[in-house]
Amino acid sequence: MPRAKRSKPSHAAHAHDRREQDLPLNAEVASVEIDDPLALEPGEKIVALRSIRNDPLGRLHSHHHIDEAQYRAGRAFQDDWEKAERGPRAVDPSREYVDGGQAREPITERQRRAVLRLNRIERELGADGIVLVHEVLVLGLTMEQVGQRRGLRGQRWKDYFARRFQECLDRLALIYGFASARGAAP
Repeated sequence: MPRAKRSKPSHAAHAHDRREQDLPLNAEVASVEIDDPLALEPGEKIVALRSIRNDPLGRLHSHHHIDEAQYRAGRAFQDDWEKAERGPRAVDPSREYVDGGQAREPITERQRRAVLRLNRIERELGADGIVLVHEVLVLGLTMEQVGQRRGLRGQRWKDYFARRFQECLDRLALIYGFASARGAAP
């Protein structure tokens, strides 16, 4: 009778490696350090993989094209947009009335504050800036796609939209309080 093979002892450094090893062929992921949800002490971190396939903001952050304040400001804008979008819907008279339909949700205080912040952001960024931010952060378009929507093709236009988007993210970081104004007196 053959002897059973012993399993090799696992290396201590790989004991808690929770990263996925078997990724789909079209996966686009980036390593990110996050708080360990199973940590015994607060502040412990683990390395995880996040998908950046349909996330232009995550892609820019993982490739170090934007800094942490710009990234957090972009996420805050997306959060405000999601809160404001959930508001009450207009009555559609073309739809058939259904007895026992759900009552409309009232506007919450969080939604109201999100709409007020978005209105301030629209004033601060201007018409072109808010459209650019909306296209990238809400619709998930790349700079090339932003240019194509405007009928502007070429590397110079992609670079222009990338610089303009970074300026808008800088402004968002100031509005949301993730950055302070440069050259401001202490």
